[in-house]
Amino acid sequence: MNLAQLRRAESRLLVPTYRRAPVYFRRGRGCYLFDDQGKRYLDFITGIGVNALGYAHPGILAVLQFQSARLIHLSNLYPNEFQVSAARQLCAMSGLERVFFTNSGTEAIEGALKLARLYARKTHRSARAGPPGHFLAVEHSFHGRTFGALSITFPGKYRKPYAPLLAGARFVRFNDLDDLRRKFDSRVAAIILEPIQGEAGVRPISAEFYREARRLAAKRGALLVADEIQCGLSRTGRHFAFERLGGRPDVITVAKPLAGGLPLGAFLASERVANVFSPGIHGTTFGGGPLACAVATEVLNIVRRRKMLEHIRRMGELVLSGLDELRRKFSYVKEVRGAGLMLGMELDCAGEKIVDRARDFGLLINCAHERTLRFLPPYIVEPAQVDEFLNKLERALVR
Repeated sequence: MNLAQLRRAESRLLVPTYRRAPVYFRRGRGCYLFDDQGKRYLDFITGIGVNALGYAHPGILAVLQFQSARLIHLSNLYPNEFQVSAARQLCAMSGLERVFFTNSGTEAIEGALKLARLYARKTHRSARAGPPGHFLAVEHSFHGRTFGALSITFPGKYRKPYAPLLAGARFVRFNDLDDLRRKFDSRVAAIILEPIQGEAGVRPISAEFYREARRLAAKRGALLVADEIQCGLSRTGRHFAFERLGGRPDVITVAKPLAGGLPLGAFLASERVANVFSPGIHGTTFGGGPLACAVATEVLNIVRRRKMLEHIRRMGELVLSGLDELRRKFSYVKEVRGAGLMLGMELDCAGEKIVDRARDFGLLINCAHERTLRFLPPYIVEPAQVDEFLNKLERALVR
């Protein structure tokens, strides 16, 4: 099947929810994808942060081959050794004590919302009003597309077609301390925030805003939930992006790079919070299967063994320095920002044409929030590929 045949078949058979780029990828290796004509593309979006160790990583392939011949799926009715091994590493990285595995990031958010609502009911302090059950999120946030996650996702284009959504969700202005204090009342069960907003154009939450959210949550008996689905699991050169801000959250959601390309998410919680759940009150059929968790264990092992955090920080500094040079060269580039290997370049115009030109030159990036070019390269990127990226991006920026 060639590209034209594939696109015709998709148009007849698939629900039309995606605007697909006109390219047909057949294989990948390292930091590169190859199309059906054999053309090579440097991938600096990595499946929107999923393929963090690139393509055809030998460690991942070995685990896939071994575990798929042994056991792919096992119901959560039975113990699973790989859930334990992956959870042990996530707890050590985060400082939290409990893990629940899901199929995806949006399911991790749903689980975190259910956990926060139940925690509020079981620890409610005042009989004057009903138990707190409201949620605060931050303007420009993106937390997922299921109903609960969508209710705390800010852009109207995602929410409005499906209204009414979950009651009691409100939005705080981005990095606005006064607005945060006004809206964080006794009805709030949890505040959910992304330490770095990804879909909003790689926008970091300020340390002051985060610390005030942490203080208010503790004061009100509410939970602080850090959505690290895109910015977590080493993407910023730290285990979690909240580490640069100060104060551990009560709950952390993770997903994208966790299982090296297989669907897997999780929410992590403190012992105190997690213990409001009991058998039968929440569950999943596929979440945390042995194959996905075996791969996740290997992904986390690789990052730890190869001291990848230091490498990510070093490569991120190279990319950021190069992007800043391009900002000075092109007047319509407003700002570059981010941390580690999660970076954005904000423009004063729409960015999709630049994304298209970059693809023509063999570079894969995408545009978030319409005007921010987003870069999520694999953790294994090397200086030579950073140079290649900057050269191709500069060509794409020429108008």
